[in-house]
Amino acid sequence: MTDLIRYPGKVLVALSGGVDSTVAAGLLLEQGYSVVGVTLRFLPGLQADAVETAARKAAIELGIELQVIDCSAAFEQRVVQPFCCAYLAGSTPNPCIICNREFKFGYLLEVADTLGYDYLATGHYARILCSEGRLLLARGTDHHKDQSYFMFCVAATDLTRLIFPLGDMSKNQVRQTAQRFGLSAESNAESQDICFVPDNDYKRLVSARAARAGVDQEDCLGEIIPGEIVHVDGGVLAQHQGIYAYTVGQRRGLGIAWPEPLYVIRLDAQLNQVIVGEKEHLMRQKVLVRDVVWGVDVTFGVGIRVQCQIRYRQQGVDALVTPDTTGATIEFAAPQGGISPGQAAVFYCGDTLLGGGWIC
Repeated sequence: MTDLIRYPGKVLVALSGGVDSTVAAGLLLEQGYSVVGVTLRFLPGLQADAVETAARKAAIELGIELQVIDCSAAFEQRVVQPFCCAYLAGSTPNPCIICNREFKFGYLLEVADTLGYDYLATGHYARILCSEGRLLLARGTDHHKDQSYFMFCVAATDLTRLIFPLGDMSKNQVRQTAQRFGLSAESNAESQDICFVPDNDYKRLVSARAARAGVDQEDCLGEIIPGEIVHVDGGVLAQHQGIYAYTVGQRRGLGIAWPEPLYVIRLDAQLNQVIVGEKEHLMRQKVLVRDVVWGVDVTFGVGIRVQCQIRYRQQGVDALVTPDTTGATIEFAAPQGGISPGQAAVFYCGDTLLGGGWIC
C-alpha cells in the first residue's frame, strides 16, 4: 500500500481561516499548485462573519483569491434541522459526518467542477492510500488528530480528486509550518464544539426549535412531551421532560436515588420513555448498522475481521462485521458500552478505512 502521488494542477482549498486549512493551502502553493480558497458560510450572523474575516485574512497572507459562498439555507435544511429531529426521535446524531458528506466534500466538489479545478483540498488529518489500483481513506499519521472517522461517507470515486496535505503531519508540525510561512493563523484557538452549537448546549437548541413547532412550518419538529423514566425491569422511577435531553450511556443528571449507579440504556421514542438500568445492561455484543458505505469489495453473508470504532476519540476494538443487503451486523470480540443509535460505526484494518455505517 502506497501514498497516492499527485501532480500539481489547479486546486480549490476549503479555507476557514484556521491554522489547519491555511497551512494546507500554503503547502500546496509551495508544491507548485495553482490555489484558490473557498469559504462556505454555514450560519447567519456574527459567527459566520468571524469565519469569513479570518479566511479573508488568511487568503491575503497566502496571496490567493478567495471565493465566499452562502450555504446557510441549505445547511439549515440538511444538517441543523435533521440534528434536532434526531434528538427528538431518541437518537444521537453526528452532524459533522453529514456536513462532510453534503458540503465539505459533496458540494465543494461540485464547486470545483463549476470553476474548472482539478482537485479539492482540505485541512483534514487523513490520508489517501493506493492499494492494488484502489484508492482508500486512511487515518492521519497523528492519531490524536485523525479525522477519518468523520469521513467514511466520502465516495470512493471522489478520492481521485481529493488532497489532504496534513495527512502525514502532527499538529505541532502544522503550527511550526505556519510559523515558517509567517501565518497569523498559527495563534488561532482551535474550535472543538459543533459549529452551530458554539456553547455545546444542544439541549437548549433543540428545545428552542421544538418550541417553534407550528409557528414556522419549516421548523415544525414536533412538541416536546414529558414522559416516564423506566427501569429495565419495567418499574417507573421518575418523570422526564423530553427524551431529547438524554443519551445512551448517560449517568449523571438522572436525579434518581438507587442502590447502584444507573445509566441510560436506551430511548423509546414510540412510548416516550427513557429506559435506565445498571451498568451490565448497558453492554452490547452485537449491533446492526444501516446505510453502510464500503471502500472495499465485500460479499454478503461473509464476515470481515476489523477494528471497529463506535465514537470519535475511541480506539478501535476487534469485531466481526457481516455485510448484508440492508447494512451489516457487528459482533464485538468483547461487549461494548454506550452504543448510541444515530452514531457512526467505522471499520478499519490497521490505519486503512474499510467502511462505515449508522448504528441502529
